[in-house]
Amino acid sequence: MASGKEYTTDHIRNVVVLGHGGAGKTSLVDALCFVAGTSKRHGNVDDGTALTMYSPEEHAHEISIQLTPAYAEHMGTKINLLDTPGYLDFTGETLAAVRVVDAAIIVVSATSGVEVGTERVWEYCVARGIPRVFFVSMMDKDNADFDGVFQQIKKLADGALPVEIPIGEGADFSGIINLFSEKAHIYKAGTTTGEYDESDIPAELVDKEAQWETELQETLATTDESLLESYLEGGHISREEAIQAMARGMGRNEVFPVFCGAAPKTYGMRALLKKIVELCPSPAEAGAEVVGDTELVASDSGPLAALVFKTAAEPHVGELSYFRIFSGSVANGAEVVNASDGQSEKLNHLSIPMGKERHEVLRLHAGDIGVIAKLKHTHTNDTLNDAGKNLPVDVIEFPSADIAVAIVGETRNDEDKLGEVLPKLREEDPTFSARFDAELHQTIARGVGELHLDVQFEKMARKYGVKVTTERPKIAYRETISAKGEGQGRHKKQSGGRGQFGDCWIRLAPKPRGAGYEFINSIKGGVIPTKFIPSVDRGIQEASAKGAIAGYRLVDFSAECYFGSYHAVDSSDIAFKLAGSVALRTVAERCKPVLLEPVLELAVTTPDEYLGDIMGDLTSRRGKVQGMDPAEGRTTVRALVPESELYKYAATLRSMTQGRASHSRKLAGYEPAPPEIAKKVAAERAEEEAH
Repeated sequence: MASGKEYTTDHIRNVVVLGHGGAGKTSLVDALCFVAGTSKRHGNVDDGTALTMYSPEEHAHEISIQLTPAYAEHMGTKINLLDTPGYLDFTGETLAAVRVVDAAIIVVSATSGVEVGTERVWEYCVARGIPRVFFVSMMDKDNADFDGVFQQIKKLADGALPVEIPIGEGADFSGIINLFSEKAHIYKAGTTTGEYDESDIPAELVDKEAQWETELQETLATTDESLLESYLEGGHISREEAIQAMARGMGRNEVFPVFCGAAPKTYGMRALLKKIVELCPSPAEAGAEVVGDTELVASDSGPLAALVFKTAAEPHVGELSYFRIFSGSVANGAEVVNASDGQSEKLNHLSIPMGKERHEVLRLHAGDIGVIAKLKHTHTNDTLNDAGKNLPVDVIEFPSADIAVAIVGETRNDEDKLGEVLPKLREEDPTFSARFDAELHQTIARGVGELHLDVQFEKMARKYGVKVTTERPKIAYRETISAKGEGQGRHKKQSGGRGQFGDCWIRLAPKPRGAGYEFINSIKGGVIPTKFIPSVDRGIQEASAKGAIAGYRLVDFSAECYFGSYHAVDSSDIAFKLAGSVALRTVAERCKPVLLEPVLELAVTTPDEYLGDIMGDLTSRRGKVQGMDPAEGRTTVRALVPESELYKYAATLRSMTQGRASHSRKLAGYEPAPPEIAKKVAAERAEEEAH
């Protein structure tokens, strides 16, 4: 695309391509761009040449792992296509894409049908309320079944309606019948740009076409009163009226047209490009973004509001910021301001993204998607505004990073660089985080799934030369007491000159779970001078960090200092602090100490057919089911499960349910561990300390 070519808002369409992993999203984007002529090469996923699947990690795992924009030009309109991963571990990338588009193509394989990823992305679109179309891919594959897959789509989306029906399936797939024009498109075998001859409908499909065409006409008639009146009087809705009615129905989320084709052969691409332009809303038609009392419509005359939805670091290029302009326009070299911190940025080398390439442009209009390199202060979820304005648009809500592993640098040099490199990975992917946990003495990395974390570590090795090994994260156990007790803590030291003397008597008592620590001063008659009482408190708190069973922090207890003695010369703050420590260690052992284990609140959402397996598995993990919430063939099981029983649970859940279940977790609190677990933890801790 020439750098001088500009697309005004009405000639822009922003479309996300969604679906389960392996449904054919990347092949579809590649074929659409090639047929449109914006990509000069028809790439292939299998040989690693696909337009939007180019990173070494994607090639190594043979799946899309990142959101990648490209564009196709058709009928004078620029169609921004956002390819997304289908694997649930990379759902953050998918949610980012859904946030910045005005419509979605949901790709469903003609052989596999609706899968868990299809259901998931459908829910994302429902939450955003964006118009959707379905594309049944791989019509040329063995066992392709358009009618069967359509019935599955219909269960997911009640308003789903074919606007094309295939001519043949599998090796016999040779064309489509367009229900708007009521003509057959017979593809020219051997051509690479989706060319076809238009002809009459084959005799064996006349009845089927008539049935679906009637269904289409009746459905579209209900979108408008005057159209319905005309239709009931025996009129036929014209193609132009039908397109307008379909766009209207899509805009209300009442109708979801279903297309079909075979992307690697480019069959069905021209029809889909045309319908994207005709049916999907332009940014101006898609509704306003609301910031406080301000409505931001996609217009060049409005104030600039551009959301950065993706950040990527490229060797030799630096950080790339991908953004969607919700209002206003930008010119190359413009000065803008980051709404989150007021820092100013210069937009040099303003570009539009095309897979791994960037094409420089002079200006981008309202509604368009662009990319800029080397912004100094701007990251994902920041909004860029005109100077003097502060209009931050709603951010992308990323999924929580529930899966944790401990990481260690392979060499001392790798370990030293972790603190510098981990924040850079976080900037590129907000669903990844890592920090050193002082209590566990481990660097804990968190992500959406095991594969997500593996890919981050591969990326870290490739981009920054830092390699890590992974370990099981330690568990932050706690200890408490279950009975009252009292006793003395005495510190006396004489080594020539001034000595040290502190003496205190304390009573310990258990408190309710989560109540924390309380210190009670009951000293009477000055047996311990007032100035030394805080030192006793500090000593008790410091000693409580090491517990009485396995060296974990002692929590939820009160300590009452009720008696003691002092020496006029030898007593000091440090002496009474040490006396407090001795008292805590001495008395805690008499108070029936208990090991507490962290318990997580787990929510597992699964198709009902796997419910029995999941319940059995949770029981084996010492889980206590708290309730079940059924909803249309799926059930969410809520359970309390000890954290120590959930290592690599995501992988187990995936294999148990063929990837169709998901889970979330959060800390519910601490519960006493069974004696055998407490004994095992104490032994492990003792061995650890010995080393």
